[in-house]
Amino acid sequence: MPERPVSDVDLVRWSESLAGIARTGLAFTESLYERERFEEVLKIAADIRVASSSEGGGFDAAEVVTAWLDSVGAGVAGYVTPKVTVGALVGDDDGKLLLIQRADSGVWLYPTGWADVGYSPAEVVVKEVEEESGIQAEPLRIVAVFDGLRLGATGLPFYSLVFHCRAVGGSLRRHPLETTDVGWFSEDELPSPLAGGGRWVRLAFDAIRGLPCEVAFDRPRPSAWRS
Repeated sequence: MPERPVSDVDLVRWSESLAGIARTGLAFTESLYERERFEEVLKIAADIRVASSSEGGGFDAAEVVTAWLDSVGAGVAGYVTPKVTVGALVGDDDGKLLLIQRADSGVWLYPTGWADVGYSPAEVVVKEVEEESGIQAEPLRIVAVFDGLRLGATGLPFYSLVFHCRAVGGSLRRHPLETTDVGWFSEDELPSPLAGGGRWVRLAFDAIRGLPCEVAFDRPRPSAWRS
């Protein structure tokens, strides 16, 4: 069977994986020799990042390395892990889905934002939905845990906790900085382009319709860790 061709998603994921290993190594090592080796790994990771056609035009390898080095902490604080976002699949009484058009990329997505320290994920959901759309939402259940890199995100690596929510009040009002548009959409009237190629659409409407479904997550790849 022929191997699958390497995609930009692969290149970004490999780049971030190497960079995470190297930055974590720099956080814990006191050896000058090891620091030099880890910094060399960062340079290779930056070359891989720039080689991806989706990002290569806007990045310089040296700038990427500098940004990664500036983010290195010490000890446990420097252990590189994905950040966390929290998203909301909000349905209304007509079975429509709440979507916002992101100002930074122009794509349409359910309300989502970075998790804030001091708040539970469900509290962040309520805050983000109202801030980005003007709608008051009640979280009902977690329906997905996604890896942003596998959804094609090219910024900071992150995990996304996605809640199914019910609209309980408010009125449509877009955020003046974060969104360019907001609205309710039925499954056959979705706007374009959809973030992540819309791979979450079926999950969203199954949840809104109350269909039984297990929590979605990225299944382990064969031999993700090689001995």
